[in-house]
Amino acid sequence: MKSLLRASALGLLLVSSAGSAALAQSAPSADTIFQATTLNLSAYGEVRVVPDMASIGMGVVTEAATAAGALRANAAQMNKVMAALKAAGIAAKDIQTSGLSLNAQYDYVENQPPKLRAYQASNQVTVVIQDLTKLGAAVDATVNAGANQVNGISFGVKNPEAAENAAREAAARALMAKADLYARVTGYKVSRLVSLSESGGYSAPQPMPMMAMARMDKAESTPVAAGEMRIRVDVSGVYQLAR
Repeated sequence: MKSLLRASALGLLLVSSAGSAALAQSAPSADTIFQATTLNLSAYGEVRVVPDMASIGMGVVTEAATAAGALRANAAQMNKVMAALKAAGIAAKDIQTSGLSLNAQYDYVENQPPKLRAYQASNQVTVVIQDLTKLGAAVDATVNAGANQVNGISFGVKNPEAAENAAREAAARALMAKADLYARVTGYKVSRLVSLSESGGYSAPQPMPMMAMARMDKAESTPVAAGEMRIRVDVSGVYQLAR
């Protein structure tokens, strides 16, 4: 009987020990409850490049007594502009219609109903210039052909990947240098990079407005300065620190 009791007691003890072990496994110890010391930082890298392409908006605005007349006059003038662009070496794929409108124009006099003056037709195109040496000549040719609006110009880079990668490298170096600085000043060292995210990239300048132009003397040439543009990449990272 005593042996049975001892066996029963042993069995109870074993069950109790197994239960304690299970509890020990499910409940994290003080060592496993570790709140890591981290740094949340951001940095950027930037490179400057010379543009090798541009896009420019231009168009034709005409007025006539009738809507049909305004459209006919606009079409005739716009056809000459398109022909001038192609003669200047601009490929058809680089010319895209960006706006087409027809609106009634009214004169307004106080205390009188609006009086129809004319109809105005507008046809706008966006032209991509793949060779910047042709930009001034293309503008001159279209204005001489009848374009009476030049809306704006923006410069770009055909293949920005190399410049973007250079900006990424600069951003990563700046981020790591900042993490090392904070770690050193606070008595830590960088243990590992936990996460890294990127934003930004190709950063073209905003289109520069240009005034509408009148017909030019063919001996004149429109000067265009491409200057430089920047490509910037922003990065954010989380670093874990250790003593």
